[in-house]
Amino acid sequence: MATQNKKEAVCVTGANGFIGSWLIQTLLQHGYTTIHASIYPASDPSHLFHLISSSSHGDIINLKLYEADLLDYDAICKAVEGCQGVFHVASPCTLEEPKDPEKELVLPAVQGTINVLEAARKFKVRRVVLTSSISALVPNPNWPAGKVFDESSWTDLDYCKSRQKWYPVSKSLAEKAAWEFAEKHGMDVVAIHPSTCIGPLLQPSLNASSAVLQQLLEGSKDTQEYHWLGAVHVKDLAKAQVLLFEAPSASGRYLCTNGIYQFGDFADRVSKLFPEFPVHRSDNLQRCCKEIN
Repeated sequence: MATQNKKEAVCVTGANGFIGSWLIQTLLQHGYTTIHASIYPASDPSHLFHLISSSSHGDIINLKLYEADLLDYDAICKAVEGCQGVFHVASPCTLEEPKDPEKELVLPAVQGTINVLEAARKFKVRRVVLTSSISALVPNPNWPAGKVFDESSWTDLDYCKSRQKWYPVSKSLAEKAAWEFAEKHGMDVVAIHPSTCIGPLLQPSLNASSAVLQQLLEGSKDTQEYHWLGAVHVKDLAKAQVLLFEAPSASGRYLCTNGIYQFGDFADRVSKLFPEFPVHRSDNLQRCCKEIN
C-alpha cells in the first residue's frame, strides 16, 4: 500500500557507508521516496539498490546517485538541489595513522561540512542533520571531576594533537565550523553524536568503527586514557537521525549511545558473548578505550 503522506526529498552524504546505508534503509522504511545519495567518486553503491525492494511498501522509489567529493562544492550542490533536508554523514575516518592529517582528515571534514551547508543554504534546505561524533565531546581531561558530561563539552584539541589523535580533532573542528556557519546564516542545524557504532553491515567493506570490535575480537591490547567507549546499534542511530529531522522542537547537540563503558568492562562483555575469540582481559589494562565513529 502506498504511503499517504508524501515525505520531503532528502539528501544523504556518505550514503553507501556503514551509517549512511542504514540511514537510507531507515528513510525508505519511514516512507521517504525521493532520496539523493551522495557517494565518494568511484565507490560502490550497488548494495543501496537492494534495499529498495525490501522497504518500498509499494511506493515508487526515486533513489538518485551523485558522485561527490566533499571538497567539490559544485558536485555537492548537484546532490543537494531539490531537497528539503540534508543528512550530512560523510567524513573521513581510518584506523591507519594518516601521513598528512591536515589533508587527509581535517580539511575534508571541515571544508566538506562547510560545502554541504553552503549548498543547503543555496537551495533553502529546511534542516540539516549533522552526524558529528562522541569524539567531538571527549576526550576532555579538564572536565570537572564528578560532573556529568553534557552538550557543553568539547574535545580538548591540544590533548588530541599531542597524542596524534586526529579523528577527534577533525570532528570537533567540523562541528564548530558548522555551528558558526549556521549562526551566521540563520540555518536550522541539528547535530547528533553517536558513540562507537556497531551492528550488521549492509555495505560490502569493513568500516572503521566495526573494525574496532574486530580488533578486540582478535586480541588487541590497545588502550587510551580519557577516551570513553560508548556503544550504539547502527539501527538506533539511523532512527535517531530521522527523528531529529522530523521533530520540530529538535535543536542543538544530541548524544546517541546506549551507555558509556570503560574499556575493560566492554571487553568483558564481548568476551562473554564470544568466548571462542581471544579477547584481551588483563587487570593491568587502564580502564579506558578507543573511540572511533
